[in-house]
Amino acid sequence: MTISRRHFSIGLGALGLAACTTGGGTLGPAAEAGLPPDLRPQPNAGYDAWVAAFRARAAGQGITASTLNSAFRGAGYLPGVVKRDRNQTEFSRTLEDYLSIAASDERVSKGRAAFARYGATLAAVEQRYGVAPEIVTAIWGLESFYGERRGNVPVVSSTSTLAYDGRRGAFFEKQLIAALKILQNGDVSATNMTGSWAGAMGHTQFIPTSYQAFAVDFTGDGRRDIWSEDPTDSLASTAAYLSRNGWSRGVRWGGEMGNGAPAGRRLQPQAGGPVFAVTSNFNVIKRYNNSDSYAIGVGHLADRIAGGGPIRGSFPPDRYGLTKDQRVQLQQRLTARGFDTGGADGVLGPKSRGAVSAYQSSIGLPATGEPSVDLLNRLG
Repeated sequence: MTISRRHFSIGLGALGLAACTTGGGTLGPAAEAGLPPDLRPQPNAGYDAWVAAFRARAAGQGITASTLNSAFRGAGYLPGVVKRDRNQTEFSRTLEDYLSIAASDERVSKGRAAFARYGATLAAVEQRYGVAPEIVTAIWGLESFYGERRGNVPVVSSTSTLAYDGRRGAFFEKQLIAALKILQNGDVSATNMTGSWAGAMGHTQFIPTSYQAFAVDFTGDGRRDIWSEDPTDSLASTAAYLSRNGWSRGVRWGGEMGNGAPAGRRLQPQAGGPVFAVTSNFNVIKRYNNSDSYAIGVGHLADRIAGGGPIRGSFPPDRYGLTKDQRVQLQQRLTARGFDTGGADGVLGPKSRGAVSAYQSSIGLPATGEPSVDLLNRLG
């Protein structure tokens, strides 16, 4: 595959029926779950014309009129999807920050609980596909926080909006066709086919084409159901994906050098930071999301879920001269002064920078939002 399962940049209604041409249809449970206004269908004549023309193309690919009518009943143009697609911020976190998020205490504890709760299922999945249970669990944890954040945007609306918008029109029309084939197969209803704003679906966030290629019915109920509360089909589908992309049974992903790492090629993603040895299975994880940080995050979280400890090697100070411990202290001291950092994990995201800016203003300094050792000392 040239496009990973969901990392497809990083890091989507006419049809002859009046109900399909506007945003006036019934949204169903997704809207009731609290979608913001810009992710609810809005009238758009251009979108309606596009959908009318799309009907013939869909029919040419085997989509029946009844499937089209059902899929687009209540669907419509979602301006918020276009906004999010065009305003994706390109940025890179350090590996230290990424791992602080990917293997946070909460994600590890929830992962161990999920691993225990679905132990029998994961063991059965491993027996069939050869993928270690902790790896499947870690992907579940990174993709949807163990099912808590699966996304509630209607997939037909999101993919058709992005196909109409045109920036990646061919790609998202392909996803829309795949979504319609999933509906036609009876795996899920249109109202229950929800996902991220860009069409990634279920517990482990499959895009429609990857669902078609790799999703499995592990429960044997006749449906490949990745949307329900039961994660069984999602976990098995993830293992099937990795297996068919070359996973080697019984081989670890890798590990930190000097911390029980298997033999493999050396990898140091962050200058001055820990060194990792990785195996062929590391590259298989990257087929799921083509990022070294993601693959290390999955592998390290998997190790933690299985009872392993944190990274032993130290990371160098950040560009502001602060270590992680100092960043945590900065967040704690700001919080104690009444400035909301959103937590004290050592990752200085938008809330922490806003808190820094507010504190700077309060003491008469330029509100740059940039931390420093001097600022930490002032707060001390």
